[in-house]
Amino acid sequence: MPDEFARYSCQLALPDFNEATQQKLQSAKVLIAGVGGLGCPCGLYLAASGIGTIGIVDYDTISITNLHRQVLYIEAELGLKKSVIACAKLQNQNPGISVISHDVKITSQNVMELISRYDIIIDCTDNFDTRYLLNDACVLQHKPLVYGAIYQYEGQVSVWNVSNNDGTRSPNYRDVFPAVNAAQIPNCAEGGVMPALTGIIGCMQANEVIKYLRNDSEILSGKLLMFNVRTMQSTVIKTGNITKTKITSLADIAEEPLISVMQVKEEITNNTYQLIDVRTPDEHASFNIGGENFHLNELEKNIRELKDTKPIILYCSTGKRSGEAVRYLKQQFPGINIFSLEGGLEKWKQLAIDQ
Repeated sequence: MPDEFARYSCQLALPDFNEATQQKLQSAKVLIAGVGGLGCPCGLYLAASGIGTIGIVDYDTISITNLHRQVLYIEAELGLKKSVIACAKLQNQNPGISVISHDVKITSQNVMELISRYDIIIDCTDNFDTRYLLNDACVLQHKPLVYGAIYQYEGQVSVWNVSNNDGTRSPNYRDVFPAVNAAQIPNCAEGGVMPALTGIIGCMQANEVIKYLRNDSEILSGKLLMFNVRTMQSTVIKTGNITKTKITSLADIAEEPLISVMQVKEEITNNTYQLIDVRTPDEHASFNIGGENFHLNELEKNIRELKDTKPIILYCSTGKRSGEAVRYLKQQFPGINIFSLEGGLEKWKQLAIDQ
């Protein structure tokens, strides 16, 4: 066995896994979209298995609430860029591969260029706009997309948009989830998540990538695996062999209007804005900067009474929930004067420390 394959000796000992298979992994280019709870374990095992080129796209920074499930990061790295830290650690884990950081937000303007450099894309994101955008871009570029999602005690895995032998493509995300109101669905910070679940689902995604690259006939194409970490039971739902959706272009996703923490801090005593906390009541009670506290499910009803008054600022822990809510409300009320607090309360607290 050549010295370059020594670190992979255990996987090379597997039936139907030989040096030619390992060379396929080494020549592969894989993009991980999002390096949080799913992306961290997924990246670790892809790097360890010898994937030749791993791209990581993420524009977020490390926060204290990430650490219970995002296993690449430590407390000393709070505030640093996830993509940069993750790439450095994966590169150290396996110096024989190439790990590339893309410290950008995925948008309809850059997604096609981002994925064009890679053979297979992994969706480890945590918001629906990006999921649909990645899905549509992969369909347009005929690239497979390995999907993973988590919520509380349950996770999902599938492989979308795989080429069939007759030239058709397998179902994609829109076949199974035609439309989702993102503002109505809590994320991990609000709904909670079992930390080990992120590791399990992230590892399943890495496994599907390896299976795809070695032409395994048992990949989760045309299937949706659902796993419950409490019962340790899984269910595989067949989604069909051929996509029934027709995607011809990317949707232009509008960016949510943002307002900086500094600006709000300077003007908050003047009663300039209507503040609305979109977190849970428990989160609001623990720490808030004032204003009303509406659960996301109650937001649209209450916003009807507020939309004609002073400018509205939605806030949450990091700006993710408030950003999705603002995008949704702008669709429902195009003329509404509404903003998301950029960086959320974590940015608010950090600014107070820096000052």
